[in-house]
Amino acid sequence: MKILVTGGGGYIGSVLVPYLLNHGYEVVVLDKFYFGEDKLNINSDKLKIIKDDIRFFKKEILEDIDTIVDLAALSNDPTGELDPIKTWSINYLGRYRVATLGKLMGVKKYILASSCSVYGFQNEIVKEDSPTNPLTTYAKANLKAEEDILPYANDNFTVVILRFATVYGFSPRMRFDLAINGMVKGFFKNGKIPILRDGTQYRPFVHVKDVCKAIMLTIEASKDLVNKQIFNVGSNEQNYQIFKLAQEVAEAIGIPFKYEWYGFPDHRSYRVDFSKIQKILKFKPDYTPRDGAIEVWEALKSGKVDPDDPQTITVNWYKKLLEDGVMV
Repeated sequence: MKILVTGGGGYIGSVLVPYLLNHGYEVVVLDKFYFGEDKLNINSDKLKIIKDDIRFFKKEILEDIDTIVDLAALSNDPTGELDPIKTWSINYLGRYRVATLGKLMGVKKYILASSCSVYGFQNEIVKEDSPTNPLTTYAKANLKAEEDILPYANDNFTVVILRFATVYGFSPRMRFDLAINGMVKGFFKNGKIPILRDGTQYRPFVHVKDVCKAIMLTIEASKDLVNKQIFNVGSNEQNYQIFKLAQEVAEAIGIPFKYEWYGFPDHRSYRVDFSKIQKILKFKPDYTPRDGAIEVWEALKSGKVDPDDPQTITVNWYKKLLEDGVMV
């Protein structure tokens, strides 16, 4: 089976691509590589890398592709607000184009990487059919892509939406603008965990390797199980209030719990039900926030990742690219 991974050089993609190769798949990566091509330093005759943009690539690269995993996007809320028009052009129009061309070229399955951020603020625990409440450009573009791509599904073109919880864990394209990873970095650099005010907000979490596991289960699932379906990706046990999560991270890496507040009070708060993916795809995560915190801590201590690498804060890196005149 041949799989196209858009955004294959990103935080999830640079873990997913070797994961799929190790499971015997042929992989084609389509990415602009704004964060460098070295994140996919893989020597495999089953891997093909195409440096291009989802908004402009030629449809011919989709010939003989069986499944598209569409990860390419400007990631996270701060980056989305940096240039909202650009965010809409990539995260909505770009992905809509990928799905449209995929269907045109006879691709059998399309998997859209969306986000639980589409739930925004919710008092109740939300399921896939709960009302959405996107509060940011990033979340709104995700939801619009979902709404316009899902109707493409038919007997010949399977469409699946995966709404990821907040991801954590080590990746070759490391990110410290994700909650757990950022907490560990704060401890490593300053002996304190930075906590976004006021700490009572809820978030669901999932390890990046478990995201890859969920994607592969979706790839392998029969059309009858997943076509025109939305799945929250995570686990009920990993819905955390941010302050309590920080305490658990500190305990996991064996550091006295010290913290400092930052930012304005977070208006996003949501708890998510993940029963559907567990029931239908038999998905169960292998990793916990404790595992992820230890993994990132060890990567920092060993020098495997540089805490001061400017690429690890997405919005700052895009600002630098724009200042340098790079066309994003």
